[in-house]
Amino acid sequence: MSTTDRPLRSGQWFGAEGRNGFIHRSWMRNQGFADDVFDGRPVIGIATTWSELTPCNAHLRDLAESVKRGVWESGGLPLEFPAMSLGEPLMRPTTMLYRNLLAMELEESVRANPLDGVVLLSGCDKTTPGLLMGAASVDLPTLMLTGGPMLNGKFRGQDIGSGTVVWRFTEEMRAGRMSAADCAEAEVGMSRSRGHCMTMGTASTMACVTEALGVQLPGAAAVPAVDSRRYALAQAAGRRIVAMVGEDQRLSSVLTREAFENAIRVNAAIGGSTNAVVHLLAIAGRLGVPLSLDDFDTLTADVPLLVNLMPSGAYLMEDFAYAGGLPVVMKELAPLLHTDHVTVSGRSVAENVAGAQCWNSEVIATMAEPFQAAGSGTVVLRGSLAPSGAVLKVSAASPHLLTHTGPALVFDRIEEYVVAADDPDLDVTPDTVIVVRNAGPRGYPGFPEVGNVPMPRRLLTDGITDMVRISDARMSGTGYGTCVLHVAPEASVGGPLALVRTGDLVHLDVATRRLDLLVDEAELAARRSDWKPPPPVADRGWVRLYSEHVLQADSGADLDFLVGGGGSAVPRHSH
Repeated sequence: MSTTDRPLRSGQWFGAEGRNGFIHRSWMRNQGFADDVFDGRPVIGIATTWSELTPCNAHLRDLAESVKRGVWESGGLPLEFPAMSLGEPLMRPTTMLYRNLLAMELEESVRANPLDGVVLLSGCDKTTPGLLMGAASVDLPTLMLTGGPMLNGKFRGQDIGSGTVVWRFTEEMRAGRMSAADCAEAEVGMSRSRGHCMTMGTASTMACVTEALGVQLPGAAAVPAVDSRRYALAQAAGRRIVAMVGEDQRLSSVLTREAFENAIRVNAAIGGSTNAVVHLLAIAGRLGVPLSLDDFDTLTADVPLLVNLMPSGAYLMEDFAYAGGLPVVMKELAPLLHTDHVTVSGRSVAENVAGAQCWNSEVIATMAEPFQAAGSGTVVLRGSLAPSGAVLKVSAASPHLLTHTGPALVFDRIEEYVVAADDPDLDVTPDTVIVVRNAGPRGYPGFPEVGNVPMPRRLLTDGITDMVRISDARMSGTGYGTCVLHVAPEASVGGPLALVRTGDLVHLDVATRRLDLLVDEAELAARRSDWKPPPPVADRGWVRLYSEHVLQADSGADLDFLVGGGGSAVPRHSH
């Protein structure tokens, strides 16, 4: 029951004659499939990152069942398969170390199997970009469905947000303003349903970004994981992917330069995570779409912050969904978007958002009266300390620190700083610039979320809750503070960050997009001649492969040999 006259990839497996066809069909029959499922109908792979080690994705097997229902209804054969699951709460040293491994695994799994189209089920931070990177390198008809956010956290009559409240409450406990018992009570109430973080952290950001890219059905980003409408969307996704195979609507036809421009502008309007920068650069690299770090600044200069969600605002994803979700934001942003861009729905952006209405203007503001003015999103800084760039999220920073000069206090390892931060005699003032280095893609290894380092205890007890912090690391999208991140080149490859010494003056000026080390060139040259690269971080396995081939943050931190795509050609016979 084919939906197209074109030969399908799966036909070279299930439609084959002789020994190979016998093998391919016979072993599949032990799952109880009827004869007619091998009649030439589209075979749809459902890639699920379900795992009980990834709490955000622990419900994806249930979601897969709804996708299967839609595929069966539309005349396809759904086959679910696992993909490496990357869970932020548990994995060490960082899930970012494994994003590219997930992408590689997904790419090879899809290409090696009799699949005509793919539905990607993701949720937690790196599962979304990792799956999309791998799928982009194969370029079959592909549709993504994220797992949805948790319900709002609750604590003593207030809504609390995952991640954001962790940073805030644990700092309050360090300052002596909250007890361990208080934090334990909040811990119980924060994660009270299935789903990923309900703040505008990286998981929610990437869910919104994939909808803005056009690879997720309209409205799918914000619906809570436990809402029945999430399962209805999954069924619709199953139906739609079969149609996409019939139309030969491949991923490359959706993920165009226009799609990335839309996503970058939407990310600014929602107060999205700085992590979206490195992920979008990596995805674009798989498709050969020209995208640079500077695009994240120039394309957003006229985009105001419209969404009032933590960590930049007060509300959470559940509220965002009930206010109308991303279609409302995109309708409001329409003059700045490529509204003729055709998405996986088979319709244009303009058609997708035509009926969107805002039901809560406190949560989603208008362009005429935005939540924060244009320029409140992620900015790109350059200068002598970051010649290849660094990023800062303006909406999460303190306005009085956006222009700042202060002496550096330098730490080579995050572990050293964490110990020092609790020292009541630490030589630090509000003007100090904390520098934590050797936490970039190669140096950690893996580019961890440690850039929003804790405040020094002696400042916290004085009521000071923010200061300039600079790192070659990332930070959680749920984090906040005046944190300069993704400094490139990183210290471990000899970037200028490696040359900073305690007491050096550092100058930050967000208005002019500058980040400079105020040390003369002769002194820096002398320091550079004394610098020695750190020893290799591993001598075997994935970590060695990763550390030898990972690109810098400004290029998306993909592996150099994975940039680009390998296509969907059917491999040679296995028997």
